[in-house]
Amino acid sequence: MTEPKAYAAAGVDIAARSRFAKSLPGILAQARRPEVLSDAGPFSGLFRLGEKYRDPVLSASADGIGTKVKVQLAAGRLDLCGADIIGHSVNDIMACGAEPLFFLDYIAGNGLTNEQKTTLVEGVARACAAVNCALLGGETADMPDVYAPGDFDLAGFIVGVVERDRIIDGSKIVPGDVLLGIPSSGLHTNGFSLARRALNVANGEPEDETRRRLDEQPASLGGKTLGEALLATHRPYYSLVSAVLDRVHGIAHITGGGYVENVQRILPGGVTAILDTKAWPVLPIFSLIQQRGEIAPAEMYEVFNMGIGLVLMVGREDAQAVREAIPEALEIGRVAENAGRRVELLGI
Repeated sequence: MTEPKAYAAAGVDIAARSRFAKSLPGILAQARRPEVLSDAGPFSGLFRLGEKYRDPVLSASADGIGTKVKVQLAAGRLDLCGADIIGHSVNDIMACGAEPLFFLDYIAGNGLTNEQKTTLVEGVARACAAVNCALLGGETADMPDVYAPGDFDLAGFIVGVVERDRIIDGSKIVPGDVLLGIPSSGLHTNGFSLARRALNVANGEPEDETRRRLDEQPASLGGKTLGEALLATHRPYYSLVSAVLDRVHGIAHITGGGYVENVQRILPGGVTAILDTKAWPVLPIFSLIQQRGEIAPAEMYEVFNMGIGLVLMVGREDAQAVREAIPEALEIGRVAENAGRRVELLGI
């Protein structure tokens, strides 16, 4: 009879982890680029830049998908987590004009099965492949006593590249520039702590009750369930925007902190970005959150993207060409002269 292992009894099963690790080479192979020089297994991943770049600058970012994982776990949709972390990460480095090169994921939890872990990593691999980003490696950590049983977190680290003379840093933004907004799919990966509380879902109730609430079909959602609206994944915008990056003066990814915080990050001194909140339709899920949570309009725009996931700042002379290349882009504001760096929201 095999003696029980003390480490497994403490919550970390090395044998199960080893079985999971053996599945990783096949998963990572789904998201591979020619520049990748290593397979799963070594202590680090290797990626060759090669000679295609004149003066390459690496862009890197780290992020997570926050408490959205509680909704995904309750809904049994861990397959969607990868699209969220990749969408968020790709957009963050694209804000300086960078093309995604490779990604590393970090999954930490307590009691996740090998099937759940595989679902998470496969979701990341599929999302990486969709944006031509290599899944170079990662880490899966069993952490009892840090996470409650069944809970987990997913974070990621992305590296991209941009030619030095094509970096988008906001320095070209001038008064008269046009603000173009590209629609979001929903909450993306921000504001879920407030959304869960406002909607009273995945907020500490029993799992069967959470699933019942996620199946609700509020009339305002037009036939969608509450779960479908909340689980809509974070759009990656690089493939949509890459062809017009040379016409763009600034990019703001609308994530945590909403418009004031994120648009201000890209502004140079001496200008104000003025956004007309009536220039785009607010998605129904945001109106539902605001109504049920009794949240002030100003706070909604501080926390959520409210229907616009990306803001491009372009010269007036290029605005039409950019809109023709991205038909869904909406003119949502302008840049005006100001002594400081400010963001104004009209219509709230």
